[in-house]
Amino acid sequence: MTNILAIDTSTEACSVALMFNNELSSDFAISQRDHTKQILPMIDNLLKAANCPLSQIDAIAFAKGPGSFTGVRIGIGIAQGLALGLDKPMIGVSTLKALAQGAYRVKGASRIITAIDARMGEVYLGAYQVTDEGNVQLMMEECVIKPELVSNHLASFSFTENITYYAGTGWSTYPDMMIGLKDGGTLLPKAEDMLIIAKQEYINGNLIAVQDVEAAYLRNEVTWKKLPGRE
Repeated sequence: MTNILAIDTSTEACSVALMFNNELSSDFAISQRDHTKQILPMIDNLLKAANCPLSQIDAIAFAKGPGSFTGVRIGIGIAQGLALGLDKPMIGVSTLKALAQGAYRVKGASRIITAIDARMGEVYLGAYQVTDEGNVQLMMEECVIKPELVSNHLASFSFTENITYYAGTGWSTYPDMMIGLKDGGTLLPKAEDMLIIAKQEYINGNLIAVQDVEAAYLRNEVTWKKLPGRE
């Protein structure tokens, strides 16, 4: 039995989830600017509600991005601090993949295009297909791209089924991209979906030492522009 704590502050949301004794619990809140104030109490409350001592955690899963530059760093920093104190490994989960897992959970979507608003007229983009075993599989290298180039970019590969769903904030920011796609019912990544991915990564032995953790920004040179009312 594997006990995993998942933490995500990579977008406008604060999200935590716990797999303890094969039972999943989670908490989620929209948080535009106070991730650092909200996330630790959320973790503490979740552990207490599940009667889970922190010492019983086997691994810490974290959202590695892409997403808000500040948000990704906050989540990684907190996850690293917990993992270091516990002397436990870490598991990095793509926020784009977590969105795809969410669309599978909510809509039963078997193929999903995920997009997160990357600011500066771009989106972070990923394409996934769900296997017969229920695992979300990457079909195309995650990238940062101009919205007007998305259609041609996606035309370079194919799925095994016809219906394709979309998930993430990129589609509401650039609605012209969603032509021909169905709503996957998932706007922001959630830690409960990260947990499903993290559990499989743990089984596969894809663990990361605290000192080796890296964020996935996708841009070669990280540029971050703070917009009014957004992180």
